[in-house]
Amino acid sequence: MDGRATVRILSVNLAVPEVSNAKDVGMTGINKRPVDYPVLVRPPGPKTTGLHSGLVGDQIFDIKHHGGDDQAVYAYAREDLDWWETEVGQQIPGGKFGENLTTAGVDVNGALVGEQWRIGSQLILQATSPRIPCATFQAKMAVPQWVKRFTAGARPGAYLRVVQAGEVRADDPVEIVHRPDHHMTIEKFFRAWTLEPSLLDELAAVPELDEETRAYALKRAAARREP
Repeated sequence: MDGRATVRILSVNLAVPEVSNAKDVGMTGINKRPVDYPVLVRPPGPKTTGLHSGLVGDQIFDIKHHGGDDQAVYAYAREDLDWWETEVGQQIPGGKFGENLTTAGVDVNGALVGEQWRIGSQLILQATSPRIPCATFQAKMAVPQWVKRFTAGARPGAYLRVVQAGEVRADDPVEIVHRPDHHMTIEKFFRAWTLEPSLLDELAAVPELDEETRAYALKRAAARREP
């Protein structure tokens, strides 16, 4: 036994900016690499006018679609990366999906919207929403029909809000400290948004959902009912 927690942060990943022709932003921070030092995580503020990423030293360039308080941190499970390696026949190192935290033993997609994790001694993060695949992700992976395949796989990973600031480092333990009283997981949220719009009304009823997302979910649900 090496004394490490079974449920833990496997790596903390920060952006190594690279050029992308997938969007008008020109540069992308999706290329993230593990670091071997503690990283401060704090609320970044509003999406377009704040600090963008929750992790000090990380960079986000497409600030219209990424970052801000409700997408302060992106987590993805190593177990799901392993599954994708088999699916696409290539190695996927931690950070390649653009995740800030690569986890081990954490059911990231099974997290409930509003669920809170304590990481290490101080940091508390709250699951808010799934990652929706985009053109930048498609270009990074260079896998034919990647967006379609990622959607069908329904293993989106979770965006997280910072409830209590603190440092995070590789091998920090992860503990669930709050689980809401509903059944809307990150995976189910993703399916509601993409493959199963019949779930949108259930999604909109989740108390922990941010108001902008709730309004859009209700609008889409209403449109489906129109003759």
